[in-house]
Amino acid sequence: MPEPRITLLSRPGCHLCDDAREVIRRVADDLGVAWTERDITQSEVDQREYWEKIPVTFVDGIQHDFWRVSEDRLRAALARDSAVRRLARLRLARERTLHTRGVTWRNRSGRTVSE
Repeated sequence: MPEPRITLLSRPGCHLCDDAREVIRRVADDLGVAWTERDITQSEVDQREYWEKIPVTFVDGIQHDFWRVSEDRLRAALARDSAVRRLARLRLARERTLHTRGVTWRNRSGRTVSE
């Protein structure tokens, strides 16, 4: 199972958490993204940090929203992060290909790289 990209921090009896859960479930199902939920009442640290902010949404470990989850913002964040990940994979594959062919090129810092 893939690593969850979305994390919802919630607590029992929170009506905003129920709303957030539905938005996250809908977006995650549409995009095929894994998500997880964490009850802040199970951790003193989480309670101190997030009690007045819940529900809190994280995307790839970075706080994305609190109190309300915007479906449009969540979709945009997941799409943007997916595009960045794809681009990074393509760059890495290109650099490996060039390197295995013995090609010389300049990296981001301007250094000449060759085999």
